[in-house]
Amino acid sequence: MKKKFRLENLGCAHCAEKMCDGIMRIKGVEKCNISFIAQRMTIVADEKNFERIMDEAQKIVAKIEPDCKIVE
Repeated sequence: MKKKFRLENLGCAHCAEKMCDGIMRIKGVEKCNISFIAQRMTIVADEKNFERIMDEAQKIVAKIEPDCKIVE
């Protein structure tokens, strides 16, 4: 399953890269791409575990940039 999300309050490109690397380590994630310029994130992941994956992704994002939120 492929889904696109908006990232609110993403402050730097280096942080976006670190977030993407962390999200790629989540079990079930096939691909992650974050565009700092567009403030967008695309995730390709296992559909039946997508909710769990997104919960873990939000924790990773918040750990790297506490004010950043993933928005559908």
